[in-house]
Amino acid sequence: MATIALFSGQGSQYEKMGLDLVRQDASLKEIYKTASDVLGFDLYAIIEDSDAQTLARTIYAQPAIMATSLVCLEAAKKKGFTYDAVAGHSLGEYAAMVASGMLSLEDGFRVIKARSEAMDAAASAADGAMCAILKLAPAEVERICTETEGYVVPANYNSSVQTVIAGDRDAVEKAAAACTALKARAVPLAVASAFHTKLMQPAADAFYEAVKDVTFHEPNVTFYSNVLGTARTDFSDMASALAAHIVSPVRFTDELAAIQAAGIDTFVEFGPKNVLTGLVKKTLKGVTAKNCENCETLEGVFA
Repeated sequence: MATIALFSGQGSQYEKMGLDLVRQDASLKEIYKTASDVLGFDLYAIIEDSDAQTLARTIYAQPAIMATSLVCLEAAKKKGFTYDAVAGHSLGEYAAMVASGMLSLEDGFRVIKARSEAMDAAASAADGAMCAILKLAPAEVERICTETEGYVVPANYNSSVQTVIAGDRDAVEKAAAACTALKARAVPLAVASAFHTKLMQPAADAFYEAVKDVTFHEPNVTFYSNVLGTARTDFSDMASALAAHIVSPVRFTDELAAIQAAGIDTFVEFGPKNVLTGLVKKTLKGVTAKNCENCETLEGVFA
């Protein structure tokens, strides 16, 4: 039996997420302290006191989700959880980098600070949007995007029946309407812009300049990549790879297939909500999928 730790993506945030774990084990608050020292604001207070709209801002959502994911993982590790590989969905790859030893905790938050600030600035400069299309094959979604006037592209290949489209807001709305005309379901995402598209190129450029001198280590477990849709083996220029990640589609369906093909049969998601757990269950047969986001689900990891 082999196990992978998965890490939640942006849009999964909610008020007070993961804080019951800290109340149960005060030592976990060190993760928020490290984050706050790097970020320059009190991340614990943001999670505890902010409303949903504030928490959804990219500069808060990205470090908040990452911290929550790492708190959940640390709580599980204290109970004996071990893992053979890591993967994350978009933002979740950064928690995966810390979990794999590729980045120290401090450098993980330095990198996510650079990413969230660059993406927040790029989002403010473009009227972008993202929308999940459900119950329609990826090839059909691709066709509709191609035929829609304006800029809209598939950004996240999440499952055989869920593809997220992104681009200029008007074009996304037109493509979503064309999808619903084919009996698909369209769900707008609570994100600030069209992530994983060319609208984020200014963010990718600024991010690269900010992190090009950060030290990335070889991971101590197998690391799966959104951009490649399989395991990453070349870690020689992670700054460029992560800049490309900002403007490239998330090939999560391919990634899951590669993970299962490698013999991994237990998937445990760490972080708010259980979106990735649901995608695993929809996509793969014969595997175990669980999530950990609070004290109750922590116990379920070991059930």
